[in-house]
Amino acid sequence: MSSNIAQNYPYSSESETDRAASIARTLAGTEGLADKVRAESVALPAEGRWWVWKCPSRGCPGLLHTAGQGRNAHAVYTLCDTCAKTYLR
Repeated sequence: MSSNIAQNYPYSSESETDRAASIARTLAGTEGLADKVRAESVALPAEGRWWVWKCPSRGCPGLLHTAGQGRNAHAVYTLCDTCAKTYLR
């Protein structure tokens, strides 16, 4: 199995409350990030739990939290809680 495929498997899941809190903390800690997320994603449907992935950035111990649906792609838009990078999953 290639490493690209393995990175698509979820690491864990989290409640909507935990997801929203993680996203809010990350957006508050990085100037301009909220504007980027708004420009590149659309709102999420109502769900009780969301998947969490390990951040694929080299050396980053962070987790990717669902921040929206990709605006221009049929994918989940994620945000790392440590390095503040965004990814489509």
